[in-house]
Amino acid sequence: MDRLIGVLLIAVSAASFGTMAIFARLAYEAGSNPVTVLFLRFTIAAIFMVAIMTAKGMAFPRGRTLITLLCMGGLGYVGLSLAFFTALTMAPAGLVAILLYLYPAFVTLLATIFLKKPVTILKMAALSLTFGGTLLIVGLDGGGGEILGIVLAITAAVLYSIYIIVGSKAVSNVDAFAASTTVILAAGVVFSAIVAVKGVKFPATSTGWVAVFAIALVSTALAIATFFAGLKRIDPANASMISTLEPVVTVTLAIIVLGEAITMPKILGGMMILAAVVFLAKSEAN
Repeated sequence: MDRLIGVLLIAVSAASFGTMAIFARLAYEAGSNPVTVLFLRFTIAAIFMVAIMTAKGMAFPRGRTLITLLCMGGLGYVGLSLAFFTALTMAPAGLVAILLYLYPAFVTLLATIFLKKPVTILKMAALSLTFGGTLLIVGLDGGGGEILGIVLAITAAVLYSIYIIVGSKAVSNVDAFAASTTVILAAGVVFSAIVAVKGVKFPATSTGWVAVFAIALVSTALAIATFFAGLKRIDPANASMISTLEPVVTVTLAIIVLGEAITMPKILGGMMILAAVVFLAKSEAN
């Protein structure tokens, strides 16, 4: 049962992350930019989560675990965010997204090497379904893009994979909420330094600010806290594959909120990912 709860938590996390692209688009339309949104995302989320920890009398992790979590937020999360957003300026969005979603394969490989997790036929089948489904949902926008953009997209995938593997070890003996708060706080400090140099472009409308707060509270605080809580309960490779529900949620919201067209490849891709999640949930239940 505990592992099934882990699957559900990762699914909630993926759904929460999946809302971010929609909210970010609304924030950009209101006059903000990626660096400012990232700064507001982590700063607001950090304030919210530290307030909860203070109210509940929760303590931050200590020692080596604290240093690990600070590095995960200040280096890992910031690094992958900057790599991903920079890649988007140098290569087609579809290609960048597909390269990012190589991370479940990287996580599976790293978990096998460093965590001695077995590679099963079911896991490989689920990995194939999730990547194939993501390919159908996201599609390719044509053109190869600049080599540096492709390298940065792959770098983002590798950094995210390392983040998940390190996170699975770091949260094993600490409270998931405290660990999440530490990661978010570290990322917030680094992005604060970045905007101090580059400047900020705040949203100019109330809709833009609502979108920013939604990114901070739903797509960050809730998403990261539930991911860490789920990662305490299930295999990191399975967690990474279940996380590919994110583009399914994003596309669904884009159809509902933004009126984007629904196509048969997107439907088929979503069904493939959902099938993989069901298979993985059954394997975690056994």
